[in-house]
Amino acid sequence: MRNITLDKVVRFVLGLAAVTVGLLILYNYSNLVVFLVLAMILSYILDPFANRLQSIGLNRTFGIIIILSTVVLILIFISTNVIPIIANQMAELTAQLSLENIRQIAARVETQLTNKFDFLPDGFLVNNITTVFDELFNVNQISSIVSNALGIFTNIFSAVLVVPFAAFFFLKDGTKIRRDLLQLVPNKYFETTLTVIDKIEKRLGLYFRSVLMQSFLVALSSWATLSVAGLDNSMSVGIAVGLANTIPYFGPVLGYFLSVIVSIIETGNFSLVAACILAIFIVQILDNVVFQPMLFSRSADMHPVAILFIILIGAETAGILGMLIAIPLATVIKITITQLSWSFNNYQIFRRDLSSSTGPD
Repeated sequence: MRNITLDKVVRFVLGLAAVTVGLLILYNYSNLVVFLVLAMILSYILDPFANRLQSIGLNRTFGIIIILSTVVLILIFISTNVIPIIANQMAELTAQLSLENIRQIAARVETQLTNKFDFLPDGFLVNNITTVFDELFNVNQISSIVSNALGIFTNIFSAVLVVPFAAFFFLKDGTKIRRDLLQLVPNKYFETTLTVIDKIEKRLGLYFRSVLMQSFLVALSSWATLSVAGLDNSMSVGIAVGLANTIPYFGPVLGYFLSVIVSIIETGNFSLVAACILAIFIVQILDNVVFQPMLFSRSADMHPVAILFIILIGAETAGILGMLIAIPLATVIKITITQLSWSFNNYQIFRRDLSSSTGPD
């Protein structure tokens, strides 16, 4: 009790108030927090390019403007050339998703399955498919679907405005922002905190760049192999497979499932299923043999079993979003614990703090 002073009480109250205000901001302005996180991720990805331009003598601010302008031009190209193609393919798929067409496809698939497997009851697929689509196309849900779609487009428009703007200042003033934050840390913990932040930023930057490149290569390879397989909507499916592949273990399964479903919708039978499965299988071999060893040789620092359980925990906690952020979050926690453990074992200041807090009064 003798260690409790007015100064410590005031510090505790101020710290608790700051944490409370921070949690309230996170709760009430979650969209802005997400935009800031996206801007930080973008700055991690682009920071090596900004450093490279600065190292060759170009003004950092001007180099950042060039980099972000290039990113914006790429996004404009994608939105004007790639997205319309995907939208047309999705419109064609949607036109084929009438309830009557789905029933006919389900009936043909069911006939082939029941001919091969006698234990399957008649109507098991057609009846279930009809029930599912009746629920999906419930008229009472249309207004909520439209409202959600408008909300998504509003968020995308806001993100396009906010994320590059915030990323510019993270890239330009990242060192100053870090220095200002570190001024809040007591001097005796400064070195440990600086090391933790530095390691986290380097590992996350490497991880996000690797995931982005892997997703692009998988999408490009899937588009090519599915085109050879004869799938009409190969571009949209390939891009979806590339995005799904950002989720370790479960992404490839989604890729197989999506390509099979689209092939059945296009043909109304199983004629393209084997070719599409082979196409995605070839992409997965490329990913496991070439892409991942090349991209993740330095960024992966966890056992595959640990990664699997971390992703499962993320899925149980926050669904798909949890699966996406599970590995980066686990990386931050692992680096922090590892560095703090090392500091406790090697820095005398931590040992003195620990002995003074547990010693006799």
